[in-house]
Amino acid sequence: MIESAMQVFVQLSYGYGARVWHDLWTRGKVIGVNEKYAYGYYRAAGPDVVIEQSEDLVEPLPSKAVRYAMRLLLGFDFVHAWRNRHGIRKADIVWTHTEAQSLATAMVLLLSRGRKPRLLAQSVWLVDRWPRRNSLQKALYRFLLNKADLLTFHSPDNRTVAARMFPSRRTEVVLFGINADTVRSHPFREVARDVRILSLGNDEHRDWKTLVAAGRRIHGEVRIISRAKAANDAVVGATGASVVTVQNNEELLAQYHWADIVVVPLLPNLHASGCTVVQEATLMGLPVIATDVGGLREYFEETAVRYVQPGDAHELTLAINEVAADPSLRARMVSNAQARMKTVVNSQVYADRHVELSRELLGR
Repeated sequence: MIESAMQVFVQLSYGYGARVWHDLWTRGKVIGVNEKYAYGYYRAAGPDVVIEQSEDLVEPLPSKAVRYAMRLLLGFDFVHAWRNRHGIRKADIVWTHTEAQSLATAMVLLLSRGRKPRLLAQSVWLVDRWPRRNSLQKALYRFLLNKADLLTFHSPDNRTVAARMFPSRRTEVVLFGINADTVRSHPFREVARDVRILSLGNDEHRDWKTLVAAGRRIHGEVRIISRAKAANDAVVGATGASVVTVQNNEELLAQYHWADIVVVPLLPNLHASGCTVVQEATLMGLPVIATDVGGLREYFEETAVRYVQPGDAHELTLAINEVAADPSLRARMVSNAQARMKTVVNSQVYADRHVELSRELLGR
């Protein structure tokens, strides 16, 4: 008997619905290196794999208020997942992107009768934010995630802690990768006394203070692209450092063209914070200096990314000066990082890994 195609439903956050995202992407409104459908899960589709993605319901103000109230109470968007329950229930397996969708989907399945799909529940910030959760939330989250068939994480650091938190669940690392279809080159100019540093990101674990402190010690300029208040606070009164706003991909690309080095300064974390920016900078042909935390070495070895210790402005200064002074070093770093992305760290490999794990769970 010919086995039917595997039916996959991808439950994503509100705002990442298939139609909404694709429309924004088509109109060039999604800034950065992105996919025509969020995170590239569609790449898993094939003759024996059918991919369906969650949709965003156009909601009047009362419905939106209810959804927000439930999200505030629970800590995850149950209402959005419930609106997608038909797609969830008819699938063979459900994939999620962060713990918010994992928890919401697990609750939908808990309230469902009859046949239920398998759940591949991915988490990003769960472990880092666990100490901030109250006792009721922790109990609920443990209960729901223990219903999942597999817990996945983007970082081995996350997975190590989660394996102790959920000893009865199988845990796996799935390296997150972005669209690597287009790889750019970048002129490695001689840097005299005007090194150009670019840093990007909105994650709560960016260490803008250390970056700005290092920027005061170099001859050059630091530009930060971030919506985070902490970034604006860090540059107040700083010479040679500023927060830059970009409105579209053309403006973002211009900033990459301006830069000599991309720095990803990080606070200690477990979820590979900054991995997306490291990949995007690599695709733009720029060398990267990053803080050695969060499991980033699982993505790129030190021949591809120059790592520094957290909170050490002096070491970061030395690393910037070292990389800036040697165009051949910059070229080698980029070459090694791009080679890694072609084979190991990209959205196609990411999607394929989900298929591989799903077939294991379904016995296919």
